[in-house]
Order: sequence, then structure tokens, then C-alpha cells
Amino acid sequence: MSGEADDVSASEAALGRVTGGRGARPSRLLGWGFVGPALALLLAMNLFPLIFNIYLSFTNADLSGGLVKAVGTRNYTILFGNARYANALTVTALFVVLSVSIELVLGFVLALALRDHVPGKPVILTILLIPMMLCPVVLSLFWNLILNGNYGVLNQLLAALHLPQPQWLTDDDLKLVSILLVDVWMWTPFMMLISLAGLNAIPKYIYEAAEIDRASRWMVFRTITLPMCAPLLGLAVLLRATDALKQFDLVMAITGPNDATTQTLSARIYQVVFRDYKVGLGSAYGVVILVAVIAVATIFVRYIDGLNQRQGKVQP
Repeated sequence: MSGEADDVSASEAALGRVTGGRGARPSRLLGWGFVGPALALLLAMNLFPLIFNIYLSFTNADLSGGLVKAVGTRNYTILFGNARYANALTVTALFVVLSVSIELVLGFVLALALRDHVPGKPVILTILLIPMMLCPVVLSLFWNLILNGNYGVLNQLLAALHLPQPQWLTDDDLKLVSILLVDVWMWTPFMMLISLAGLNAIPKYIYEAAEIDRASRWMVFRTITLPMCAPLLGLAVLLRATDALKQFDLVMAITGPNDATTQTLSARIYQVVFRDYKVGLGSAYGVVILVAVIAVATIFVRYIDGLNQRQGKVQP
């Protein structure tokens, strides 16, 4: 049987030499025929708007019409010298840091609590995941009613408990807190889901070995649980941070795009383009957000790669 297989292999090799490998060419063309249309569509839908947005950022494009002229870096000079831009950048950075940090801690704690067998675990997980599955704009409108200082459900509950009723949507010190509250409620389940996947991926024999060595719970958490979950946690932070940098829907539905205390970069773009009609300047804002997202993604990708390499060296 082995001799026949060798003869067949030799025949196929000889046929390949005779045909000059012509059989691979149609297969390659067929593959590009299937992949090509989808690839061209993706490039047209993603690459062209990006290039066109960068082009508009160097022009005086305006929604009111008129001749589009190149203005060089004037839009970027106006942008970086504008106090409203500095305020939007500060609000966005504060929102990203606070929301992602709180969601990471709460999500990881929930995952630790649900890692082992818990009565009614499927029902609990389903309930916790509901906010993440609903439309953010609809939820924001509901939360706008809940947080209303005059007839909101939250203040009515606080009044029933004889507690102060803050003006969540009109007090400048509480507006960003209100948006953070809604964002944490919506996206903590996402962090919990990824954290739970990381915890379940840790081999049980490692914990059994630590138990034999009589390691304390804190030692096990610090040296086993947290380091082995770190790559997935880093991925979760990356996804949430890049999404939070583009925060718009919550701000739009709860406080509006013109409120300086909650105006993020995306809300500022809306104001510049659709209120002031300055498409060129709005495109410059978009480029700045793109650069920020790429920078954050690059930092976290390198961090995750470093963690994976260190874990690969430690494991046998």
C-alpha cells in the first residue's frame, strides 16, 4: 500500500511539473472571485469616507453651500486654540477613565461571584445582560425620565426614604455623574461577560496545586487569577475605551449636545457641523478622535501582546 501511495505522489508531482502548476492559478482566481466583491465593498464603505473626511478637514467646506477651497491647517489651528475643544477633550477623557475603570471593577467582581455554581445562575446572567442588549438611545430616554428632578422615579424613591432629592439633570456637578451612572449600568455586563470567560479559561489544576501549597486566597488571586485573566481584561478595556471615546448617544438624549459640562468630542462635532454648518472644522474634530482611538488601541494591543508573551514564557 505504501508503494502505491508513493507512486501516486510521484505521479502528481510529475503532473505538476508538466503543467507548470497551472492548476493553482484557477483556484487562486476563483478564491479572489469570491473574496473580491466583499473586499471591494468593505474598502468602499470604510476607506473612502475616511480619506474624504481627511480631505474635508483641510478645506472650508460648509453645509450652507459655497465653493470649497483648501485652507491648509487652519481648521486644526482653530480647533486646538478653541476653549470649547479643550473642555470637550477634558470631559471625554474624564468620562473614558471613570466609566471604563468602574465597569472593569464591577464587572470583574460580578464575574468572581458568578464563577462557581450559584443557584439560578442562568436567570441571573440573563437579567444582568439585558441592559447591554437594548438600544442605547431608547434607554437614554427612559433614564432621562427616571432622573428627572421633579417627577423622576429615582427622586420619588429618595423622597420616600426621606433622603435629599438632587437635580440630576440640571445641577452642573451631577450631569456627568448621571451619564456615568447610565453608562456603567449598560456596559458593566459586557465587562462581566469577558471577565467570566477569562476566569473559566483558567485550568482547575492550577488552583488545586495552589491549594496543596496552602496558598492564601489573596495570594491565589494576585499570582494566578489576575495575571491569567489580564489579557482578556486588557481586550475588554480596549473595546470599551475606544467605544467610550466616541460617546454621543447618552449625551444627546440625557443632557443635549450643547451642555458644556457633558459635551464630549462627538457631541462637539454635532454642534459644529449641524449648528454652525462648518463641515471642514467638524472633519478636523473627526480626525482628532480617529488619532486618539488609534493611539489608545495601539497602546493596549502592545500591552496585551506583552502579557501573552510573558505568559507563553512561564507556561511549560
